[in-house]
Amino acid sequence: MSKPAEWAFPEELQPAPESCAFDLGRVLDALVLLHAEVPEDAFTADILGTERVGNGVVIGPDGLVLTIGYLVTEARRIWLTTNKGTAIEAFPLAYDFATGFGLVQPLGRLDLPALPRGSSADCAVGDEVLLVGHGGRAHALRTRIADKREFAGYWEYVLDEAIYTAPAHPQWGGAALVGSAGQLIGIGSLLVQEAVDGETVQGNMIVPIDLLEPIIADLLRSGQADRPPRPWLGMYTTQTGAQCVVAGLADGGPAQRAGVKQGDHVVEVAGEAVTSLGDMFRKVWSIGPAGSEIPLTLVRDGAVMRTRLRSADRGDFLKKPQLH
Repeated sequence: MSKPAEWAFPEELQPAPESCAFDLGRVLDALVLLHAEVPEDAFTADILGTERVGNGVVIGPDGLVLTIGYLVTEARRIWLTTNKGTAIEAFPLAYDFATGFGLVQPLGRLDLPALPRGSSADCAVGDEVLLVGHGGRAHALRTRIADKREFAGYWEYVLDEAIYTAPAHPQWGGAALVGSAGQLIGIGSLLVQEAVDGETVQGNMIVPIDLLEPIIADLLRSGQADRPPRPWLGMYTTQTGAQCVVAGLADGGPAQRAGVKQGDHVVEVAGEAVTSLGDMFRKVWSIGPAGSEIPLTLVRDGAVMRTRLRSADRGDFLKKPQLH
């Protein structure tokens, strides 16, 4: 991602204050720039990098910041910067693997307005919305909801109904999706390809804010949702057509230890046929919590192989946050 000061959306793509039914200035000021530093020996350093930059949105009167979790996982130091240039160090409170949300607590006063939370149920495909990053109106994009559908990610992640917007925001990570009433309805996660009016264009995948409400009290209390951790395989799987193919393996993860190889096709979980990437993950998770034994049927070079993986808790592989 480029530095925030180096670009701006064209004027016609920015929201006009007079066209908003809410205080646009307060919405823009609720966004902060998030800069995280991660140790070089962190489990996620090779994939996500040791310096991560994105956005966060203030959602609480005490300055509590909501972001996308991959920005802050294993972070050693986090800095939040306001639109006025004030920089405050912060502490990573939580990263929920199931939703992808991260919570960050500033260690000083941000003195910023909190963005009220709405519901993604209040927006429909075709609605105009705003995708807002740190940097004021120049980094706020008028966009539309292109679709609402399942998302399955190779890192063992599924959303039953993600929000897809187009055109795309180039600094999507942790950006705030804001509905017509000026409420937060989602957090930016990815850059994706979307079909709009028969053409394929770049868009963003957004995590709906509704997923936060059932778990936020748990995250604030203990740093994790009050549910058993899902079984994690450490097997980066992609969907090619109707086939689920192992594209990579986490070093020292359960799949690697069990002898799974890059290029293997996953055709069954516990004897049941796999129909899609999301279906595969759901079948794995339905077997039991982290630590459960996961039977897989693989096809390698045309030969059928059966193996049993002892799954793990993904969190056990990650560095824990420490106060300085």
